[in-house]
Amino acid sequence: MNTRVWVDGERVDDKPSVRALDHGVTVGDGVFETCKIDGGEVFVLERHYDRLDNSLRGLGLQAADRAHLDEGIAAVLREPMDFGRLRFTVTGGLGPLGSDRSDVPMTYIVSAVELERPQGSTKIVVVPWTRNENSAVAGLKTTSYAENVVALAHAKSQGGSEAIFANTRGELCEGTGSNIFVVVDGEILTPPLSAGPLAGITRALVLEWCGEAGIAIREQTLPLDVLRSADEVFITSSTRDVQPVHAVDDRVLPAPGPLTTAAADVFAKAAAAGRR
Repeated sequence: MNTRVWVDGERVDDKPSVRALDHGVTVGDGVFETCKIDGGEVFVLERHYDRLDNSLRGLGLQAADRAHLDEGIAAVLREPMDFGRLRFTVTGGLGPLGSDRSDVPMTYIVSAVELERPQGSTKIVVVPWTRNENSAVAGLKTTSYAENVVALAHAKSQGGSEAIFANTRGELCEGTGSNIFVVVDGEILTPPLSAGPLAGITRALVLEWCGEAGIAIREQTLPLDVLRSADEVFITSSTRDVQPVHAVDDRVLPAPGPLTTAAADVFAKAAAAGRR
């Protein structure tokens, strides 16, 4: 897998590039965004920039230099890429060996890698750990992803491609890198942001575009065990778009079901038409 990497003004790819005392390395003091590259273009980049700034603000860091990030994105997409993942990361820069920060410039990293397009459907696995909806970083896309690594490894050991968390109240929350939707009584439902999930870009577009298309869809607080009875389930993310779920743990579901198909069609048509 050839990953293209740019750090603070230089295309570095596989060369050493991030300093050992960078606060993003030592304590995970940083934020990031993952975007879809499709046909060589970055999908809804400005929405990702806005969410990046929200995460930076939540950590007490200044807004990102978007022109600097634009330079990095152009550098890693210099060679053609049909479909892939673009990630840009901003950290607190050089810091002490502890949680205190130094007053230094932030570190900017942009990387891109080509991917195969997502499978037509997937299996998800409910994990025994919870999201803390009251955390200081709830809803922020930070580089502190160790619990996601553990959860996703557990899901993959069970044949899944994504792990699903409840929150501390036992409510359905999110995946490690996705938002979750269920179909109940002819409606598409997804947990509200108050339940602790990340405000996914694709999640927001699905809610907006399906609502405009007249599909019954809304946010609702849901118990975790809705996954045992929902008529359909799908997950969304930047690189999955709308992906049907054919199994939740050992429960097999029809995939795609009719409302999942409708949501996926609305999303695909709006994206192809240049909606942003």
